[in-house]
Amino acid sequence: MQPKAVARTQTISSSPALRATIIALMALTMVVAQTVMALAKPESLAPLAEKISPSVVNITTSTLVEGRTGPRGIVPEGSPFEDFFREFQDRNRGEDDTPAPRRSSALGSGFVISEDGYVVTNNHVIEGADEITIEFFSGEELIAKVIGTDPNTDIALLKVEADRPLPFVSFGNSDAARVGDWVIAMGNPLGQGFSVSAGIVSARNRALSGTYDDYIQTDAAINRGNSGGPLFNMDGAVIGVNTAILSPNGGSIGIGFSMASNVVTRVVDQLKEFGETRRGWLGVRIQDVTQDVADAMGLKAATGALITDVPEGPAKEAGLKTGDVILSFDGVDVADTRGLVRQVGNSPVGATVRVTVMREGKSQTIAVVLGRREDADSAETPDAEDAPDSSDTPEVTSLLGLTVTPLTAEMRQELGAADGTEGLAVTEVEDGSEAFEKGLRAGDIITEAGQQEIKTISDLNNRIDAARDAGRKSLLLLVRRAGDPRFVALTLDEE
Repeated sequence: MQPKAVARTQTISSSPALRATIIALMALTMVVAQTVMALAKPESLAPLAEKISPSVVNITTSTLVEGRTGPRGIVPEGSPFEDFFREFQDRNRGEDDTPAPRRSSALGSGFVISEDGYVVTNNHVIEGADEITIEFFSGEELIAKVIGTDPNTDIALLKVEADRPLPFVSFGNSDAARVGDWVIAMGNPLGQGFSVSAGIVSARNRALSGTYDDYIQTDAAINRGNSGGPLFNMDGAVIGVNTAILSPNGGSIGIGFSMASNVVTRVVDQLKEFGETRRGWLGVRIQDVTQDVADAMGLKAATGALITDVPEGPAKEAGLKTGDVILSFDGVDVADTRGLVRQVGNSPVGATVRVTVMREGKSQTIAVVLGRREDADSAETPDAEDAPDSSDTPEVTSLLGLTVTPLTAEMRQELGAADGTEGLAVTEVEDGSEAFEKGLRAGDIITEAGQQEIKTISDLNNRIDAARDAGRKSLLLLVRRAGDPRFVALTLDEE
């Protein structure tokens, strides 16, 4: 039976009809592949640019500034002839002939997000402006008013009044943008008018200097004047607001940054509803859990956010403590401090959230009612008065590369510590020691060791002995400088 089966297979494979079918299928496959490639990379971006350009605007701001009394425009500032020309101008100007105020103009970009005239741009584009003019692609100009601003994300929301519905664009999901995706930047670079540039998403989740930063990096050309303009995906949705560039000469070198739309939409919604931002506030000072800190605390992994201080606020009322490691917030794992800050800021004010912490080797969950970040920023803390200290001359000792002495009232005042602060003052740090390399300096105050409060040198020695008995290779210190706390792990010497 086996030979007959082989013969049948050979006969089928040599059939002319089958060969024709195979060739036709191959041709069809090539056509489909070419069609897919054509859809993936369009021959021209013109149709997309034509569709979205009516919603992109140029922004011109005007600010009244005081007149200058110096020889502006005659000699360069700092020139040795500057004083001579200033004296010449003063002699030819009467006593009452004061320089007249002048107007200073600046340019930027923006985009319309609703038919009733809401416009998004950067805060730095319109900050301090007396008058804001919006120019549309058609050439029409309208005066805009400021609805609200958020310096933390550099976003501003404007409003213009028009006698007709305005063309607008919608926000897309910036989290869906992938490195390598095509993007388009539109705006008013260097005051040259409407301009389009194309590139790709070069990187995601970039942080520059802000607390709530989440930037998309792109190589699409972004220059001065592009600030506040939109970054589009290939569907014509805004996935970023062009905000900054990295450049040694002020021009584009292919490293531009756009604030991610998922950050911008939350800010815009709050500005539209309240005229200001309302971010959640936990009320803790935190630092990242590094590997040496994790080792000193006996943690399995260097993740989470380590609480360095708990001032008056929601966290203190809920029972969070200095030395707690926040592992999750509202059901989401905390990888580092940046992630926690963003998540807290995105949470509603007044919401009750569950915070899971590691405390003294055990995990526990605490419910916290969030406050408002902006209220905390505006609150003023009264200066504390130092209480008299009747202690005798303190002892001094050297250990772990540090020379320390118990803190006195005079030291608290000199070092800017709060009233009631207790601990050991660092008077000297050995050059080249681990403590020196990790940033400890004379004037620092050690308030905790091994997550226990210390007041005397004996307390510190006891914490060192306890860490060694527990098999720890390092000791975690809570160090304060000018009131700002941070944890530092120092290696214990072998006995």
